Order: sequence, then C-alpha cells, then structure tokens
Amino acid sequence: MANASLDSSPSSDRHYHYLKPSVFWSIRQGFSRRLAALIVIVSLAVPLLLWAIVSYGKMVPPLFLPTPTAVVQAGIEMFANNDLLTDVIISCGRVLAGFLAAAIIGVPIGIAMGTFYSMNSLFAPFVGTVRYMPVTAFVPLIVIWLGLGEESKVLIITLGVVLYNAIMVADAVKFIPSEMINVAYTLGATRRDVLFKVIVPATFPSVLDTLRVNISGAWNYLVIAELVAAQSGLGFRIIQAQRYLQTEKVLFCILLIGVIGLAIDYGLKWLSAVLTPWADQTRH
Repeated sequence: MANASLDSSPSSDRHYHYLKPSVFWSIRQGFSRRLAALIVIVSLAVPLLLWAIVSYGKMVPPLFLPTPTAVVQAGIEMFANNDLLTDVIISCGRVLAGFLAAAIIGVPIGIAMGTFYSMNSLFAPFVGTVRYMPVTAFVPLIVIWLGLGEESKVLIITLGVVLYNAIMVADAVKFIPSEMINVAYTLGATRRDVLFKVIVPATFPSVLDTLRVNISGAWNYLVIAELVAAQSGLGFRIIQAQRYLQTEKVLFCILLIGVIGLAIDYGLKWLSAVLTPWADQTRH
C-alpha cells in the first residue's frame, strides 16, 4: 500500500525538462577563446568583403564608395605628404583634455547625486534639462565667450560628455544594495567612511565602464569642435576632404578614428581588469 500510494503521488507525474547545452546561447557560462576570436574575425571580415565586392565590382561610383585599395593609398599619401600624424596627435590631445575635464566634473557630481538626496534635488533638474539641449546650439556662444582657440574646442567636447558621466555614475551608485550601507553603519562607520570606503569602491568598476562608454561620445564631438576655425586635426581633415569630394580621404580618417577608439576601448578594458579584479569581468 505504501508503494502504491507513493507511485500515485503527484510528484510521480512530474516531467523534468533540462536545458540542452548551447555554445552560442549559453548565459554567463564558459566560452572558447578561439571561437570568440573567430567570431570577431568574421564580424570584421564580412563588412570588408561586402565593401570590396560592391566597390571593385563598380556597383557604386567611386565618388560614393571608393575601393579599399584607394582608401589605403589615400591614407598613405596623407601620412607622407599632409602630416596626418600631427593631426592624429592634436585630435587625441583635444579629446583627452575634454574627456578628462568631463570626468573630473561629472564623476563627483554623479556620486553626490546618487549618494545624497539633497545633491540629487540640487543637480537633477539642471542635469535633466541641459542634457536635452544640443551642444551644437552652444557653439556660437562658446566662440563668443572663449574665442577660436583650443579652449573652445575642449569645452565643446566636455559639454558633450560631462552630463552623461554624471547621470550614469549616479545610477550606478543607486544600485548599491542598502544592506551594504546599513552594515557599515552597524559596524560604527561614519558618513565619511560610508562614502569613501563603501560607496566609492563599490561604484569604481561602474565608473570605469561609464568612462569607457562615453569616450566614444568625445570622439563624436571632436568633429563638431574642429569646425570652430580649426587648421589641424582629424575632424578638420574630414571636413577639408569633404569640401573637395575626396571620399577616400574621408573614409580613411573615419576608419582611423574607429581604430584609435577601439585601441582606447581595449586599453580601458585592460585597466579595468587590473584595477578592479574583484568585479565581474563578464560585463565587458
């Protein structure tokens, strides 16, 4: 009777479904480095192959889409005859200056907004309103205020990034579990201790991620910044080549910015792995 009642129990009618192993669709599980490298190669090779087919096959006029060979030759010529390396250094300097200013201003504001309700009430209305205002609309005012020198270009890049740094860092602080803060208070921590020994270390990996994401915005605003009476820089070269319909030079400068941005991205990933080894590196 015991066996019969056991067999007729509801649990005996249950059907267990097990997830089938998956290589591509596994959620936060191990993934082969070789397969990851192969996927990266494919993701880069397919667009290049399509570009080559369309351009070499003359499906599109060269004015609209030059061949990869023409773009590379234009780049070599620009490095050899137009001192493109100097333009690269100047543009990198402008981006670095504007982005560092945006980080120095935006990160502390974001930490303050996420930590203190008073600071959130103070900064949130201003940040929430100004971030919808296009930076390009401020360019004439910036020229009037600062002139045509490097300061105006750096300020344009800073304005394009600083508010996004503040908002993203503030959101990262708000995701810190309240239990961590309560435990710190229970152990006798002061508000200063909680800020500098709990909140700042817990937020630091997210701060690095925020900077890594938003530095792409700094490069986007570079072209706008170099519209302001610039005589050098990659943005200036793009605008100059566009004026003379030199599409191959435009494409080369755009690709060069992409390569520089990719190198910076991997550099910040490496820095994040070195400085925050306790963080979940799978988020990268």
